[in-house]
Amino acid sequence: MYHGQTTSKGPSNSTQIYQQPPRLLIVHIALPSWADLCSNLCEALQNFFSLACSLMGPSRMSLFSLYVVQNQHECILPFVQVKGNFARLQACISELRTLQREGCFRPQATSLQLAIKDGLQQFKQYSGHMTTSAALTYTSLEITVLTSQPGKEVVKQLEEGLKDTDIVRVRRLQVVEITKGVLECMDSASPVEEASNDESSILGTDIDLQTIDNDIVSMEIFFKAWLHNNGTDQEHVHLLLPSRSFSDISRARENPMCLKCDLQERLLSPSLLPGTADGSLRMDDPKGDFSTLYQMVSQSSASRYKLRVIKALKSSGVCESLTYGLPFILRPTSCWQLEWDELETNQQHFHALCHSLLKREWVLLAKGEPLSQGHSLREPASTFYVILPSRSPTLLVKAVATRELMLPSPFPLLPEDMPDDSRKTVESMLDDLELEPTYNPLQVWSHLYSHLSSTFAKPQGPLHPRWESRALRKHPRKAGPLQTNRVRATVAPLPMTPAPGRAPKMPAASKASSDVFFQPSMEEEEEEEADEEYPSGP
Repeated sequence: MYHGQTTSKGPSNSTQIYQQPPRLLIVHIALPSWADLCSNLCEALQNFFSLACSLMGPSRMSLFSLYVVQNQHECILPFVQVKGNFARLQACISELRTLQREGCFRPQATSLQLAIKDGLQQFKQYSGHMTTSAALTYTSLEITVLTSQPGKEVVKQLEEGLKDTDIVRVRRLQVVEITKGVLECMDSASPVEEASNDESSILGTDIDLQTIDNDIVSMEIFFKAWLHNNGTDQEHVHLLLPSRSFSDISRARENPMCLKCDLQERLLSPSLLPGTADGSLRMDDPKGDFSTLYQMVSQSSASRYKLRVIKALKSSGVCESLTYGLPFILRPTSCWQLEWDELETNQQHFHALCHSLLKREWVLLAKGEPLSQGHSLREPASTFYVILPSRSPTLLVKAVATRELMLPSPFPLLPEDMPDDSRKTVESMLDDLELEPTYNPLQVWSHLYSHLSSTFAKPQGPLHPRWESRALRKHPRKAGPLQTNRVRATVAPLPMTPAPGRAPKMPAASKASSDVFFQPSMEEEEEEEADEEYPSGP
């Protein structure tokens, strides 16, 4: 994992636990491979943004921008807020589908580096116009380059081309090579596997390399990682284990072994999506009961939410009907503020705990310890959790019922003897069912993406932003350059050498795009007066 510097060290709030840094996606297009991956990429982006734009609660993604690099770099979507901008994101994806798929062009060696520099320049100017409080959210940028070219060659090209570039505000620079492999994870219930050191390693001081398959599911999984909280400013949870060096229980409680962990969601709650819940707090809603744990970790940077292990249980002794809410995952922390020796020791102890629990077939029962309630005389209600090991270096955490929540369940045991006719009828029916060894969610479709997309459905009109169409009406003599060139950059573009056979960008169009810095969402634009004028070029 990349442990870059960040200037955001202030106390977290309830929204920062979800929100990711601004992201710049650069699609590095090469023919003829673009024809093979265009449809899959656009479908995966469409599905992902239909989900990201629909999630209720705090925004998990802030700003997003998209560049394409063919024979030269081009910004087809400047930085926009993701939430409330599905129509604009959809129009951008539609434009991506129309890019050239056949033929050939002569790519310029510097186009990719120029796209990164131009995007970074855009981000600096955008964040410079924010208020002081809002600017704290936009302190660093994550850049992802999607390419079908050999990833190692692209990394070397970027390392050489960016060696004199100031990238202090780049939190992470990642090159993702899209391979032509066939989806193999469809037969596995755990589709995401850790890549090998050769496939996913830090080849330079600031550039990561990863490979993904050229299929919709693999790309979706990659983009959905953007919804995770991967911040490394601080660890989220302290898992406290009694120390064997103390025979006195009270001393063991005062001096436990502390494993520092980060918290990660396993599933998205359906109650966060429109049309699937009434918005009220429910047990299976991360805004409700179990999310207490997820909300606690965002309150104070001075103290950590604690899970104190109080006993071990046989894994076969926990009834599934007693657990509730969505599960969460604990993993060893990657907090950059910890010393490397402490990080390594913490990870080794965490892995040893996973191995030992699997070997013994145990699970842990833990009590959540709320943060200090000040001088309140009332003792806050506690939540208890079962912690289950897995074959991966993670622990699964699920809320478990207590006495106060239990309802009577006076069900008798099954009778041992069953009538032969009934048994044969049922067994015959069961024999007709197809038997699978595991449940693989990747093979089950609920048509959720199409449902979410339909909730945003509106007449799209032309693909270019409405400020351009207004400019066409207001200045018909300048309509030519605006019609023939997709000008999207919100800052003056960097100098570039025009490719052979393609007309250079007109200065008037560039000036027009640089004048329009903040672009409202398409929903907001519909509320504006039709005769509102935008600045135009000289």
